[in-house]
Amino acid sequence: MIGVTVLGATGSIGVSTLDVLARHPDRFRAVALTANRDAERLAEQCRQHRPDFAVMADADAAVRLGELLADMPGRPEVLAGVEGLEQVAALPESHYVMAAIVGAAGLRPTLAAARAGKRVLLANKESLVVAGAMLMEAVSDSGAELLPIDSEHNAIFQCLPPNFADGLSKVGVKRILLTASGGPLKDWPVERLSSVTPEQACAHPTWAMGRKISVDSATMMNKGLEVIEACWLFGTNTDHIQVVVHPQSMIHSLVQYDDGSVLAQLGNPDMRTPITHALAWPDRIDSGVAPLDLFAVARLDFEEPDLMRFPCLGLAFEAARLGGTAPAVLNAANEVAVEAFLNRRVDLPGIAAVVADTLDKLPNESVENQGLEFLLEVDRRAREAAEQSVLARVN
Repeated sequence: MIGVTVLGATGSIGVSTLDVLARHPDRFRAVALTANRDAERLAEQCRQHRPDFAVMADADAAVRLGELLADMPGRPEVLAGVEGLEQVAALPESHYVMAAIVGAAGLRPTLAAARAGKRVLLANKESLVVAGAMLMEAVSDSGAELLPIDSEHNAIFQCLPPNFADGLSKVGVKRILLTASGGPLKDWPVERLSSVTPEQACAHPTWAMGRKISVDSATMMNKGLEVIEACWLFGTNTDHIQVVVHPQSMIHSLVQYDDGSVLAQLGNPDMRTPITHALAWPDRIDSGVAPLDLFAVARLDFEEPDLMRFPCLGLAFEAARLGGTAPAVLNAANEVAVEAFLNRRVDLPGIAAVVADTLDKLPNESVENQGLEFLLEVDRRAREAAEQSVLARVN
């Protein structure tokens, strides 16, 4: 039996992961489940999957979870806070760790899993955006495995040769083609974007996702963060990555080779496919996803992204080129700006404006030989500067 810790069990990735685990009870066992504040949902999951540990990032929610599970026979041990998250990420009986906590909050437990030598199923792209060098070093030093869960990066992983870590140019890779749906606002007139509501921004045409990542898809910041993530995962730079808008979301990404070949990974837009691939790799097992019907799809469209419509994508490319602390500042500012948009404090174009303003305000510093506390301090200062930018726009 393979023990699995699910960080962020109540989110969309966590729910899909538990669905896959339940389909293969002879192969996988949930060892620990974690959530932020949704104690009721995590209690239901604990009763169904019977983990050894349950962790709430919020201390008050942990108390509530303990109350909800008080009558459960063989109830899990309830832990709280980031220390609890780090503890279950490194449990000896947990072989795989699904890192699906949204945002920079997932950084510490993801690092803990990597340092403990786990197979890390990375759905928390912010860990690489904020601390790419540190996470990759932890993976290398411990012998951990880092397998991407984002559908795009998982597709790239499937299309690359096994020895891609030797260097993409050495294995004949010319460039990576990172697909993007374009989100729900792809065809909106640019002059109307200031009137977009949170509900409209979250109404993704092909994927069912949480609110934060849905807004990131609407602004294409999500794709920008994925560009930075791809640079770390595949040892490349922005010169060898092209973003391609593909509204049907059936081709999840492509790899172009020197000989003119282009390999693509296709499938229905369901996160259980990359989750199952990473859980079973190098084997293939059932995911519960319906087979792709090419006759029903009928057509596949491709467009260049419009940076006037999606300025966040351009900001992310620039942060990736700058390196240093710029990606961490970009991510922190975006998290603050998206939260402000969801709370109707700024309009949709205000997200890019806040991110650009924050990048301009804070100096870009080297991260070489710097530790986690330095990166967390950069994150804190960026959030503070972004909140000041939000307040200036509100006032």
